[in-house]
Amino acid sequence: MKRPTNPSVLVADDQADVREALRMLLKAEGMGAVGVDGPATALEQARRRSFDAALIDLNYTRDTTSGEEGLELLEQLRQHVPEMPVIVMTAWGNVPLAVEAMRLGAADFIEKPWENMRLMGVLRAQIALGESARRQRRLEAENALLRGDEPDALIAESAPMRRVLDLIARIAPSDANVLVLGENGTGKGVIAQRIHALSPRAERSLVKVNMGGIAESVFESEMFGHVRGAYTDAKGERIGRFELADGGTLFLDEVGNVPASQQPKLLRVLEDGEFERLGCSRTQSTDVRLVSATNADLDAEVAAGRFRKDLLYRLNTLEVRLPPLRERRDDIPPLARAFLARSAARHGRDPLHLTASAERALLAWRWPGNVRELQHLMERAALLAEHDQVSAAALTFGAPGEVDAGGGRDFEGMTLDQAEAVLVQRALERHEGNLQQAADALGITRQTLYRRMEKHGLRDTAGHAD
Repeated sequence: MKRPTNPSVLVADDQADVREALRMLLKAEGMGAVGVDGPATALEQARRRSFDAALIDLNYTRDTTSGEEGLELLEQLRQHVPEMPVIVMTAWGNVPLAVEAMRLGAADFIEKPWENMRLMGVLRAQIALGESARRQRRLEAENALLRGDEPDALIAESAPMRRVLDLIARIAPSDANVLVLGENGTGKGVIAQRIHALSPRAERSLVKVNMGGIAESVFESEMFGHVRGAYTDAKGERIGRFELADGGTLFLDEVGNVPASQQPKLLRVLEDGEFERLGCSRTQSTDVRLVSATNADLDAEVAAGRFRKDLLYRLNTLEVRLPPLRERRDDIPPLARAFLARSAARHGRDPLHLTASAERALLAWRWPGNVRELQHLMERAALLAEHDQVSAAALTFGAPGEVDAGGGRDFEGMTLDQAEAVLVQRALERHEGNLQQAADALGITRQTLYRRMEKHGLRDTAGHAD
């Protein structure tokens, strides 16, 4: 990551001469400063962008002695940006107030009038401590992701997904743009999160944008922001996604949907790192690492003249291709168990377990909706399960409310045993557990049906094992 050359400090004080003096001091010491005159503006700035530290006064317009406004601001900053060290300033002789601020989470305090050497010493120490803490959190997050401890950790027991994770581990530390390709529901957003978490930008923002949901008429405003009066309904300023993601990662999902008229504007910011807010002539710079995703064939879109070739080259410096779920079957049972456990916990259910027949049914399905479909199926199973086990009979493949009677299931790629298990299970479901009717429908005897049920670990729809 291209770290900012100078540390950035948020300075909050209601006196303009104090803010200017601090700005000049910090500039001389190689630091940037953003000055604000009150708690509300300070909190807004802290939410909009990242700072290495904050230097805040404790007294503002409400009164000049109690420090209540400053203490409230301190608590809000600690709540919204807990990783940012906050140093408070207070007039000489009001040390008890500074001690109270330390109790509420301030990193240190400076007495007014300040000594430049002490102020800079405190700032440098706290910025260094903050950076060290961010590095430690990033290492812990990386280790958790690699161990699979995180709730959103990728499950990758199959060879195709192991290759994907190995590739991500190699490319994440770089600053190169990444294009993630794959069918709908394969988890492209999760891959983007992992790339960000394993990158040097992990302590900065990951800003996500669904390009398919942005109308062409508001593209510039959404991506680059606008100033007040830029157009009829622009009653205030708006910060764009590139500005919000400055120093971090910008994830453009469904990037193939960027309108042709807007592609040159996107290309410019990717080439130069520069843009202008709509309605403003002042050029701004941004430093983002771009991760894009699409299920479209962008080469075909280029050939058809709907997507710029030079923009594609900016997006796909590195490519990650996600396999569909049907090509990573070793991951289906562990994914299903993880989704089922998470859904059960979310809905206050006792732990639920998949039966062997359920896992076989999951392995037999073609998964046109990929991982997203599996996740939704386990959500329904967790909500509808009557006991602590989820059997094959309890799984409804396809859209909610639709029961696949077997004709809609694609048997290509199944073994004979898998296909037989599916046919027997569906016959049992269609005939509501009437074994004789199910056997007749399959063209076998009742005794043969018993043997097939025992072989595949199936139950009738009444829940009785045979």
